[in-house]
Amino acid sequence: MDDVKFGEILLPGDDDTQSRREETVRKKFWPTFKKAVRQIPFARDVVAAFYCAMDPQTPTRVRGVLLAALAYFVMPVDMIPDVFAVIGFSDDVAVLSAAFAMVSRHLKPKHYEAADRALADKPEGMKTI
Repeated sequence: MDDVKFGEILLPGDDDTQSRREETVRKKFWPTFKKAVRQIPFARDVVAAFYCAMDPQTPTRVRGVLLAALAYFVMPVDMIPDVFAVIGFSDDVAVLSAAFAMVSRHLKPKHYEAADRALADKPEGMKTI
């Protein structure tokens, strides 16, 4: 994947697009995360990004970028199908890494604290804020 593709995937979108992405991410994040957690080297950052994207205090553009990346992560159809062991989530990792690079200063300690609490709980106890 090249920078042009990342740019297309990570467009924040308009309000309607963000609303649809948020709904999708809220529904599918935890089941997808549980399947991928062993293959994502920065799982804590992914969960913190989820909480940042759901935080109403996060700037709209930042929420849009994170929702775009997380929506790509949870969508069943992407560049490399997630059913392929080991490499299946590599494109998701690349998109998430690009999103983090763009918005990392907006990931606050409270998002990481929420991520730590969620990761410390049993997986079925993971909830949205």
